[in-house]
Amino acid sequence: MPFSKIKSYAKINLALNIVGKKSSLHKIESIVAFVDLHDDIFIKKIQSKRHKISFIGRFSKNISKKNTISKLLNILEANKILKDKKFQIKINKRIPNKAGLGGGSMNAANILKFFLKKKIIKITKKRVEKISRLIGSDVILGFNSTNTILTSKDKIKQFPNCRKIHTLIIKPNFGCSTKEVYSKVKKFNKPKLNQPNKKMFNFDFLEKMNNSLEPIVFRKYYKLRNIKLFLENFSKPAFVRMTGSGSALVAYFISKERCDNAKSQFNKTYKNYWCIASKTI
Repeated sequence: MPFSKIKSYAKINLALNIVGKKSSLHKIESIVAFVDLHDDIFIKKIQSKRHKISFIGRFSKNISKKNTISKLLNILEANKILKDKKFQIKINKRIPNKAGLGGGSMNAANILKFFLKKKIIKITKKRVEKISRLIGSDVILGFNSTNTILTSKDKIKQFPNCRKIHTLIIKPNFGCSTKEVYSKVKKFNKPKLNQPNKKMFNFDFLEKMNNSLEPIVFRKYYKLRNIKLFLENFSKPAFVRMTGSGSALVAYFISKERCDNAKSQFNKTYKNYWCIASKTI
């Protein structure tokens, strides 16, 4: 049986606001987009007693055996949803880990979506949401890789057909632990996105927003603050913001030309840092 190929796109948080905490989970609201940077997932059914998961590509190192994909498969098996079917899954990792780009979460979302589309499993929408939350809070966003606003009331509103935004994504040579970053959150903000609309994807709105986790990460990693200042001063972006809990920074541009120029300037100054010019999809 040949492999099926799935594109698993990276997500970026154009804005992220921490509004509270319920039991051990933080309540967030966020403006989310997806970019054309993606992992490739190859998947096929096999005759075996166990699943076979492997990672290849630039960012395949140091991925734990307990990852989002193994977690998904374990949940499906524990609930007898997969019915003894086994799969070989290979992932070509183009999305950096511990970057705030949702690589692992989107991998799990796209595999679950594949199982549903191919009628390998049959479960209700409510159960899909429950399984997604057990894997990670942002997994549910990967079911429709489009512009999305997540409100503080856990409502998801999608806005396809927004203007494409050119982005320069930078990942320094260190990552951030999501758990560690969130553990340092001490204050909460008022919700700002409870009446989501398409205008929230305009630069004039986005420029006034921020990422609540930035000060926490910048206190530990001063290099990130320096990179942000460099990008703001030398590359004429609309704005620069950390995505998720870091460590990736995203610079947003009104044109491809400005974005490409910024990439060229950045590569000359920060030769050892990974960066890629991309655009929202």
